[in-house]
Amino acid sequence: MLAGRADLADSFLTRARGLLGRATLAPGDGLVIRPCNAVHTVGMRFPIDVIHLDADSRVLRVVADLRPWRLGPLVRGSRVVVELPAGTTSATGTEQGDAIQLQPYAPGGT
Repeated sequence: MLAGRADLADSFLTRARGLLGRATLAPGDGLVIRPCNAVHTVGMRFPIDVIHLDADSRVLRVVADLRPWRLGPLVRGSRVVVELPAGTTSATGTEQGDAIQLQPYAPGGT
């Protein structure tokens, strides 16, 4: 599991805000941005791991430990980006070609 709880950014305002203003991203938390093919960490205070997914939720690219004030790559075919705490992708072994299952968050559910 990459994140037990991830917020969804799927409007112009929520995508523009992203993780800006947060002091950190807790282990087990994340942000799913859609549509999205590139991210930046300008104005952020902490590094993140970034996973680019295609329309079938297959990993196109993993950007590990993207430091603050950096531009991530523009990934052709990327439809969704998942932002996670730095170190998550290496701890889980996430790599190009993996299939990621995105499920709605159900507090206290199964």
